Amino acid sequence: MFEKTGIPSKEMVMGKFPSIERINKGPVAVIECYKEIPCNPCETACKFDAINIGEDINTIPAVTSDNCTGCAICLTKCPGLAIMIVDGSKSETTVLIKIPYEFLPLPKVGDTVMGLDREGRHITDVKIVGVLNPKSFDRTPIVTVEAGRKYLYDLRNIKVEAK
Repeated sequence: MFEKTGIPSKEMVMGKFPSIERINKGPVAVIECYKEIPCNPCETACKFDAINIGEDINTIPAVTSDNCTGCAICLTKCPGLAIMIVDGSKSETTVLIKIPYEFLPLPKVGDTVMGLDREGRHITDVKIVGVLNPKSFDRTPIVTVEAGRKYLYDLRNIKVEAK
């Protein structure tokens, strides 16, 4: 199905996530690269040796989650918007998810917006708990959402209604 639609299967997605124990320890990167392409900004940006491409620049990045601090520098550098940061350490009922967001309007902290799955379907409403909008033209804004834990593996984007 992925080859036809570009939407990964549940098994593909689950293969990219670290263990729930690691997620519950604090923020960690999830890199949803599924195709071998010549790309390595995430590896170059990581100062903690948490992302490895290897000798071949076409290799899909591997994350050493124990090295990852969840700093999100890799997220801002990924040209494919394939990286998110997940954090299950703050609550037993919710998770924090940092996603790249390149649309206008940017949401504001406190807003409730639509949480979308990988197919763009509304699956739940989420609360905006952080917005980082770097002034540098080469950095992607990062939006942090709080969502119910049951959406950890399904939530991938948001939709902000224009006012």
